[in-house]
Amino acid sequence: MEQETIFELCGWIASICLILGYLPQAIETIRTRNTDGIALPTFLMMGIGGFFFMLQGILHQPDKLWALFITNLITTTCSCIVFGIKIYNDYFRRSAK
Repeated sequence: MEQETIFELCGWIASICLILGYLPQAIETIRTRNTDGIALPTFLMMGIGGFFFMLQGILHQPDKLWALFITNLITTTCSCIVFGIKIYNDYFRRSAK
């Protein structure tokens, strides 16, 4: 197998593993709106990190780093949604009580 093919294969396998590892938490949080066990800084940093990995994928080799871009697009979107739910639960819901 060619080295570039192995490189791309590793990228796609890593992408699938990261998405499958991350998505259950995001889906559960979106479904239940329960954020009691979620640390706000974690999802903030994960969202920012994912955003910059997307930029890296676009700026470096946009024709070759699709796995990097797609993975981080999905995880950044999920991070932003979970972060928004967490902010709402921690600050707006608490102040309404």
